[in-house]
Amino acid sequence: QETLVESGGGLVRTGDSLRLSCAASEGFLRSYVKFWFRQAPGKEREFVAVITVHFNNTHYADFVKGRFTISRDNAKNTVYLQMNNLKPEDTAVYYCAAGWFVDSDHYGMNYWGKGTLVSVSS
Repeated sequence: QETLVESGGGLVRTGDSLRLSCAASEGFLRSYVKFWFRQAPGKEREFVAVITVHFNNTHYADFVKGRFTISRDNAKNTVYLQMNNLKPEDTAVYYCAAGWFVDSDHYGMNYWGKGTLVSVSS
């Protein structure tokens, strides 16, 4: 059984918006920090955003600040990534993960989803 399932990816144009969702299948995952990562073709997977459990503190990669917003709905056991003003360089497979977070240099992921593809045309 998949523990994290992403959805909401697709093909859009430059400047468009998308909202990705990541639904957790197990209740215990509510107590985990949630991440979004992405992996572009031929590149390594990179951190996008994280949201903590308590107080919903958020942190973002510099390249998405002001454009992407991470949020979570604990009642639905779901985390979201609202992506605005998309650019061709945002094209990637976006992955949801659950883990722990201390600061931007100290974090880890325990569970991963299989990803959802976002393609942005120019």
